[in-house]
Amino acid sequence: MAQNGIAIIDYGSQYTQLIARRIRSMRVYSEIHAPAIPLARVMEASPKGLILSGGPSSVLGKDAPKLPEWFDGWEYPVLGICYGMQLLAQHAGAPVESSPVGEYGHTIIKLHGDSELFRGLPRELRVWMSHGDKVLDAWPGTDVIASSDDCAVAALADRCGSMYGVQFHPEVIHTNRGDEILRNFLFGICRCRPSWEAGSIIEEKTEEIRRTVGSGRVICGVSGGVDSTVTACLVDRAVGDRLVCVFVDNGLLREGEAAYVVDLLNRQLSSPLVFVDTSTRFLECLRGVADPEEKRKRIGSLFIDVFEEVSRERGPVDFLAQGTLYPDRIESASTVGPSATIKSHHNVGGLPDDLSFRLVEPLSLLFKDEVREIGAALGLPREQLMRHPFPGPGLAVRVVGEVTAEKLAILRQADRIFIDGLKRWRLYDEVWQAGAILLPVRSVGVMGDARTYEYVAVLRAVTSTDGMTADWAKLDTGFLQEISNRIINSVNGVNRVVYDISSKPPSTIEWE
Repeated sequence: MAQNGIAIIDYGSQYTQLIARRIRSMRVYSEIHAPAIPLARVMEASPKGLILSGGPSSVLGKDAPKLPEWFDGWEYPVLGICYGMQLLAQHAGAPVESSPVGEYGHTIIKLHGDSELFRGLPRELRVWMSHGDKVLDAWPGTDVIASSDDCAVAALADRCGSMYGVQFHPEVIHTNRGDEILRNFLFGICRCRPSWEAGSIIEEKTEEIRRTVGSGRVICGVSGGVDSTVTACLVDRAVGDRLVCVFVDNGLLREGEAAYVVDLLNRQLSSPLVFVDTSTRFLECLRGVADPEEKRKRIGSLFIDVFEEVSRERGPVDFLAQGTLYPDRIESASTVGPSATIKSHHNVGGLPDDLSFRLVEPLSLLFKDEVREIGAALGLPREQLMRHPFPGPGLAVRVVGEVTAEKLAILRQADRIFIDGLKRWRLYDEVWQAGAILLPVRSVGVMGDARTYEYVAVLRAVTSTDGMTADWAKLDTGFLQEISNRIINSVNGVNRVVYDISSKPPSTIEWE
C-alpha cells in the first residue's frame, strides 16, 4: 500500500469497494481491510485516516462485527459511514436503536454549524440513506452536524475535528455532492496528498514483484486482454528473462482471437511467447458439465495443469503471475470483510488447493480503469487498452449449460456479428463490455415459410466504470434490429435474438 493513503475497514456493505474507488479517483490510495486486521499491517502504509464502512448487520445483534481491537489507540481522523457511525456511537455508550421504519433511498438532510466535513456545501443536501438502526443522540464531546425529518442524527462530529459519522452514503452517485464530502475528509481533515497515479503504481508494483520473486522464475498466462498484458509487462520489467509468457488456446476463444492475440503479444513482450493449443482437452474436460461453478473450476484447474507442463519443459518455475483484479477477488470470495461470494473467477476460486506455484498478482488491489492507466503509461496501444473485458473461462460461460463444439461455433458467429457491428456503428467505445450468450433453450420460428426450432441468442452490453456495478447500454434500436437480422439470417442454429436489459446488481454482467 502506498504511503499517504486511507485505510477502510469493511463491514460487508455493498458499497465498500465503491468507497475505495471514489478515493482512488481523487489520486489518494485506499485499501480495504477486515475488522480483524492487525494494526501493524494497517500502519505499513502510514495512512492519514480511517473509514469505517456500512454493512448489513445491526450493531445491536449478538454477533455483529465490532471495531478493530486497536481502535482506542488510533491517532488519525476517522469517518464512520452508516453502520460505521453506529459502531462509533455504541462504542461511546450513546443510544442506538432499531427503527420500526427504516430509511431507504433519497432523503433531504439539513446541515448544522460549520463542520469541515461539509465545507462549501449548501445547507440542504439530497443524500442516499440505507439503514434500519439509527443513532438517537450525540454523546459528550460531539455535536450533531446534520439531520433529516426521520433521522435526528444524520451526521455528527467530535469537537476535536478528528472523528466524523454520517448515516447516509456519500460514496454513491445518488448522494448529491458526495465526492465533495469525501474530498473534505481526505484533503481538509486528513491532509492527504493526491499522489496516487500510474507512474508511482508502476514503480511500486515493479519493486513489489522483485521482492516477492527474488531470484526465482515466473510463468505468466497471457490472453491479450489488458489485465494479463499489463501483468506480463510489469513482471517483465521486474525479472527480465526469468519470465515465461504462455498463451493457451483453450478452444473457448472468440473467432480469430488466437492469431490476433499472438501477433499482438509478440510485438509487445520482450520475453518469448509460448503458444499452446489445448482446445481438445478443454472441450473434453467440460463434456456433460452444465453447472457454471463447476465449469469455472474445471477450466481453472486445467489452466494450471498446462502451466505446470510448460514449467517442466522450460523450468524450473517458482511463481505464477496472473492478471487478477480487485473486482475478481471481491466476487470470487469473501477476501476482506463479511461479503458474499458471487462466483468463482478462474484465477481466484478456480485454483486447486495443491497449487505448486506461488502466486504473483500485482493488480489484485486495482480496478480496471486503474489498470488501463498503467497500461497507457507502459506504452500499450489504445486498441488493446480499450478492449472489452472478456471472461477468463471464455465462451464456456457464455454458452449457458453444457458446452459443445456445435454451440461454440454458433456463439462465435453471433458474437462476431455483434462486436463487428458495435465497431462499425462506433458504439464499441461507448460500452464497458459486450458479447453474445447462447441459451440452452429453443424456440419456434418461421423461415422461408417453414417451421424452425432453433436456439435463442442473447445480446448483452453494459456501461460501467469499474465492473462492480453496471447498467444496461441503451443501444440504438436501429442498430439492434440490424444485428438481430444479421444473426438470424446468417447463423445456422439461431432463430431468435433478445437483448438483456438487466443491471448489476441485481444481475451480474456475465450470465454464468
